[in-house]
Amino acid sequence: MPFSVVTAVVYIIVFIVGLLGNTLVIYVVIRYTKMKTVTNLYILNLALADELYILGIPFLGTNSVLSYWPYGNFLCKVYMTADAMSQFASTFCLTVMSIDRYLAVVHPVRSAKWRKPQVAKIFNGVVWVVSFLIVLPVTIYSHVQEEFNACNITWPEPHDLGSIVFILYTSILGFFGPLVIICLCYLLIVIKVRSASVRAGRTKRRKSERKVTRMVVIIVLVFVLCWLPFFTTNIVNLVHIIPENNTNAAVYFFLVILTYVNSCANPVLYVFLSENFKQSFQKVLCLHKPNYVSSSSQMGGSEAASKEKCMPVLPPRNHTQNGKMPSIQETVQMEVSDDLELQKPS
Repeated sequence: MPFSVVTAVVYIIVFIVGLLGNTLVIYVVIRYTKMKTVTNLYILNLALADELYILGIPFLGTNSVLSYWPYGNFLCKVYMTADAMSQFASTFCLTVMSIDRYLAVVHPVRSAKWRKPQVAKIFNGVVWVVSFLIVLPVTIYSHVQEEFNACNITWPEPHDLGSIVFILYTSILGFFGPLVIICLCYLLIVIKVRSASVRAGRTKRRKSERKVTRMVVIIVLVFVLCWLPFFTTNIVNLVHIIPENNTNAAVYFFLVILTYVNSCANPVLYVFLSENFKQSFQKVLCLHKPNYVSSSSQMGGSEAASKEKCMPVLPPRNHTQNGKMPSIQETVQMEVSDDLELQKPS
């Protein structure tokens, strides 16, 4: 099968999965939470950034299949700017969410005044402003190169210096710097939960450690696996020029598509791992049988069936044990559980 056909098929699959996944996330957050919670506002912003990144696939795919840019100079600038902005915005969203998780779990009381929807909206706006400022050089210097008929960046003289500086500072700001912050946040979360779990008992310790460790491993590993090869290759290419041939072209295509896979994976990481979001998705798609409140004896059979269709009743959360208020240590565990499972849909 020709490489161009394989490229087109892969791009189509990733585009459909990423577009549907992130669109469903956006709909669920808006439909069921009314954008009232801090966590859901960050999730919404992340989904918007990932969706914008995914929307660039048709342009990239067309250019790859045709081997030239058919959309003109203006759309070249728009595509390059939106693509770069969404990359940084997505990474910054992950970073802000990690900081928010750290504050919620490690400093739940002191951070209460900062963890408000109004503040989250401001940070979400800052993410996009900072992303745009970082990629301003892309907007200025990107255009359709006549000699190659390709949409790319042409740096001013000396060309090599501009390319080196851009790759280094985008790699640091767009990957390595945020990765350090993300890892540090979750490391501190694990330390806090481990300490609280020791006081709360071995059973609670195992449960909370399992939840937090699984979340940390998935978030960090997927983020690193999808982006590290791409940024590493760009940096290596500065030191040793990678020759252009069919094999290297295929490898580079794989590295690029991996970054889009990360945007497809984010709905899974931040939504499907939450039972509450699973139930919201199931309500939207009517994929599961509802838990009926009572038998049909409480209302007419046909009336009960019509009212209960696609309306599952969520089980109540009970924060007391044997009629007693939870201890301080138990409260810490509940805070961890609530933060990891996010908010229930309203």
